This record gives sequence, structure tokens and C-alpha cells, in this order.
Amino acid sequence: MRALLPVATLYVGKLIIDEVVRLVSAGSHEFHRLATLLIIEFSLAVTADVLGRIVSLLDSLLSERFTNATSVQLMEHAATLDLEDFEDSDLQDRLERARRQTTGRMTLMTQIFGQAQDVVTIFSFSIGLLAYAPWLIVLLLIALVPAFLGEVHFNAQSYSLDYKRTPERRELDYLRQTGASVETAKEVKIFALNAFLLERYRALADRLYQTNRALAQRRALWGAVLTTIGTIG
Repeated sequence: MRALLPVATLYVGKLIIDEVVRLVSAGSHEFHRLATLLIIEFSLAVTADVLGRIVSLLDSLLSERFTNATSVQLMEHAATLDLEDFEDSDLQDRLERARRQTTGRMTLMTQIFGQAQDVVTIFSFSIGLLAYAPWLIVLLLIALVPAFLGEVHFNAQSYSLDYKRTPERRELDYLRQTGASVETAKEVKIFALNAFLLERYRALADRLYQTNRALAQRRALWGAVLTTIGTIG
């Protein structure tokens, strides 16, 4: 429903303009049809807002249920592993990725639903363009394809970077936990490990930050360029 609302709003807007032109040309003061169209347009705007809030509500509820369900599955799987499995650094990397994905995947699910909605909207617009001016489909492709390819490219790079950095992120979590935990406070103080832990954490965090910043800057720059091309289209 929400995907079709932009098309309906655009079409009713066309009818409103046509009616205004007709009234001006005829010098008529019969505004009943125009008032009806304005009410319909207003109703579509209100409906779009209400549906948007319903979608946000469902997204938030589904996100919490998804996170809880995947966390339970992860804990159930961990319970089946032997103690020696937890000494395997590769397995620890996989468990860390799984823990991070229990919250991160909901964003992806929301984006997939949003893209499905956009596909319906674009398909509906395409039908209207084919009926009105088929060559405008070219502009539609120019507006969509570059930005899509750019997002695919940088999403792949971001995921690859996150995947490769799993050991470093585990180490960061370990350093953070060791340096500020009641379980390790005695040992840290007795052996004066604060400076060592802080320096190790700063060096590793800064290295990860520099890498992430470089990717974020490239993504922002090319994203702006590709979005501008789409907007011009």
C-alpha cells in the first residue's frame, strides 16, 4: 500500500492541475470537483504518514524479536561445543561475528523490505512513463543504476573490512573488559597493567579508526557524486 501511494499522489496531483486549468479556461466557479480532489490528496498524505509510522513500529518490534531469537540460537549452539572448541581462535572469530550479526542483521532485513517497497513504486512509475513517454525510462535508469552500483560496491567493501577485522575487534573487547572490569581489577592494579592496556587499546583502536575513516570518506564522496547524477536524472 505504501509503495503505491507516491504514484497515486502524483496522479491525483495531475488531476488537480488539470481541473485548475479547466476552471480558469472556462471561467467557471464550480469548485466541487477541485475540493474533492484536494481532500483525496490530503487523505493520501495522511495515509502515507500513518503507514510510515506503522512500518516503523513493526520494524522496531520485529528487530527486538529477531535479536532475541538469534541470541537464543547462538547460546544454544555454544552449549553444544566442547571446551577445547573455545580455545580455537577461528571459532572465536566466528562466534564474535555471530554475536555482532544478531543486532546488525535487522538493519539489513529492514533495508530489504524497504527496497521491495521501492521496487513496487518504481515498477508503477515505469508503467506510467511507458504510457506517457517511453524515452523517460532512460532517465529513470540513470537516476537509479549508478547509486545502486555504488552502494553495492561500498557495502561489499565494508563487510569485507568488518570480516577481516574480527580478531582485532575481539582483542579490543578483551582489552576494554580487562582494563575496566571488577573481575580483573586486582590483577591490573597489582601488576600495574593500566598503562600497558591503555596504550595497546589506543594503538589498536586508532588503527581500526584510520581504516574505517578512509572507507567512510570514499563512500561519502562517491555517494554524493552518484546521488547527484541520480537527482539530475
